[in-house]
Amino acid sequence: MAGIIVTGGAGFIGCNLVRALNERGRADILIVDEPLTGPRQRNLEGLRFADFAEKDPFRAGVLGGKISAPEVVFHLGACSRTTESDAAFLMDNNCLYSRQLCEWSLRKGARFIAASSAATYGDGRMGYSDRDETTLRLRPMNAYGRSKHAFDVWALQGGLFDRIVALKYFNVFGPRESHKGDMCSVVLKAFREIGETGRVRLFRSHKPEYADGEQDRDFVYVKDAVDVTLWFQEHPGVSGLFNCGTGRARTWNDLARAVFDAMGLPPRIEYVEMPEGLRGQYQYHTRAEMEKLRRAGYAREFHSLEEGVRDYVRGYLMGG
Repeated sequence: MAGIIVTGGAGFIGCNLVRALNERGRADILIVDEPLTGPRQRNLEGLRFADFAEKDPFRAGVLGGKISAPEVVFHLGACSRTTESDAAFLMDNNCLYSRQLCEWSLRKGARFIAASSAATYGDGRMGYSDRDETTLRLRPMNAYGRSKHAFDVWALQGGLFDRIVALKYFNVFGPRESHKGDMCSVVLKAFREIGETGRVRLFRSHKPEYADGEQDRDFVYVKDAVDVTLWFQEHPGVSGLFNCGTGRARTWNDLARAVFDAMGLPPRIEYVEMPEGLRGQYQYHTRAEMEKLRRAGYAREFHSLEEGVRDYVRGYLMGG
């Protein structure tokens, strides 16, 4: 019987979480994910886990009472494509499924730790506070963000955040993300583009207050995102909705220069027009407010952008 369930365990944050659990001596893990193909299959190489279940049969087993109670459920599985337009699919996959698994976990007495998203903040007009009163006022800009936000609101209005955890991951980058295709981080895209062409292309700004490439994000290294996630397993008395970022906003120019530096190359950055279809939902600034997590007791330091990029590029992408 698995003591830990990790949905999305063959995905980006999920497989890094399983690896960290292995390093902590845990292998009694049930990984749940879509049928394995290609890079996601490779994400599981070298990992120790008790069993693997495909998502749909697992979901049916949960609803049918056929899955044994675990100690903790890390619910990281979701469709994270911000360009996905099938709202009904997203609401079922990202919200209803999450609700069903949450209710089942609570009935079974299992700790439930789920992935939310910084996409719930929309264009940032309401800021990036993870306080409960802010959550109810948010207006995500795309169907993906709305599906994640719907779960957060359901849990908040149901008074569940005194028993469960949801983490709003900001721009996570790091090893084992190649299966994400166009949704992989700009760190990986930049590394590949530099290798092929010697330069990086970034979007021009369409707002006068931002120079080209000076749009900024809260970039968080996946090792830090995993550490925050596991901290909540280690501290079962702490629950709620929390940001998972660094609290620092860095520009795309900063990121590109960090990749060039990690590769030992001089920077060569070019700027291209942003696609028309993206302009209406493009975030020019994100920065997680981290006071709530710090007050809860998480005191560890995060990698700087340069430290995370260097570790990723030299330790993984360039073969270490």
